[in-house]
Amino acid sequence: MARVTVEDCLEHVENRFELVMLSTKRARQLATGGKEPLVQWENDKPTVVALREIAEGLMSYEFIAEQEIVQDEPLFAAFEDESNEAV
Repeated sequence: MARVTVEDCLEHVENRFELVMLSTKRARQLATGGKEPLVQWENDKPTVVALREIAEGLMSYEFIAEQEIVQDEPLFAAFEDESNEAV
């Protein structure tokens, strides 16, 4: 597949900083989260696949947010409750 360029990606995100944040988060999902790529994976690294998805307009913050599990409670809420009871 042809090389992906920053200019191709910037057609779908507002600026380079947003591009870095979005591609980093998506590459982590692909590498560690077991998420399926939306483009063909041709022996590329997860960062390249993430940039291809962005360049083709397949990836956005909304898409990533839908895939993440968001908990309503903080992670240590149960421990905080226990420590307050002991005082």
